[in-house]
Amino acid sequence: MKLLNLLFATLTALATASPIITPHQDTQLCNGNAELCSRKYSEVSFIGTHNSAFVGDVEDPRVNQHRSVTQQLDAGVRFLQAQMHKDDVLGLSMCHTSCWLLYAGSLEAYLTTIKTWLDGHPDEVVTLLLTNGDGVPITDIGDVVKSSGLRDYAFVPSSSPDPLVTTDWPTLGDMISSKSRFVMFLDYGADETKTPFILNEFKYYFETPYDVTDPTFNQCSIDRPPNASPDGRMYIVNHFLDEKALGMDDILIPEEDKNFQTNAATGVGSIGAQAGLCEETYGRMPNVVLLDMFDRGEWAQAEEAMNS
Repeated sequence: MKLLNLLFATLTALATASPIITPHQDTQLCNGNAELCSRKYSEVSFIGTHNSAFVGDVEDPRVNQHRSVTQQLDAGVRFLQAQMHKDDVLGLSMCHTSCWLLYAGSLEAYLTTIKTWLDGHPDEVVTLLLTNGDGVPITDIGDVVKSSGLRDYAFVPSSSPDPLVTTDWPTLGDMISSKSRFVMFLDYGADETKTPFILNEFKYYFETPYDVTDPTFNQCSIDRPPNASPDGRMYIVNHFLDEKALGMDDILIPEEDKNFQTNAATGVGSIGAQAGLCEETYGRMPNVVLLDMFDRGEWAQAEEAMNS
């Protein structure tokens, strides 16, 4: 009983004691990581979502993700890749190959989703790589960026219209402080003399092959731009697995059965394995690794390892 009384008295004293006040730590976070604030944009590795706009049931061969763009951003994805097409009726739209195959809304609605998310997350840098298979004039795309409100956040290189040297990119902390924390690239048709806030992808990046059907991803060769030198460019690894559609050898669809293996942090055919091969090839980690069904696997661990 004496022991119980002593225990009760001790707990009562602790409950009524003045709280211990610790100094407030005002540490800046950049994309959720304080260590990234001092790192140049060109020195950061991002996991990205391939065809981020095409969201639906995991068994639908037309889609590449099954979580919305907002959910992708909420989960920590900071690099979005998306396909845009021009439809005579629908205008500039997010369409998979063509709008009759899969229509995922207007380009403006897609960009507005990103703008809304950035409004609520002031310490984040987000990148968009948009494809322009229909050759839409750059000023038309720029007008939609402006109407969505994203122009207010758009990063414009200090060297514009010339591309930035890789070593001259600002740090994530600087981009956040200057409120220029939306970086947009276009694969074809960019012209920085007309629209300086939409950057020419292949002036800044090279890409590894896409439509890969080898589950080991045992390569890291340069696919685009053809015959490009890796020197002075960041690079994108297309780490999403395709398979031949049943009975149609000339049509490839996402290989969803192997997502967990493909998106693993380590192991044969994993993010880590291909990133390591690429690091051996070019002497540096990939800047971007694009995934299908990003949340199937261990992408966050892989991204952390690449940035360590």
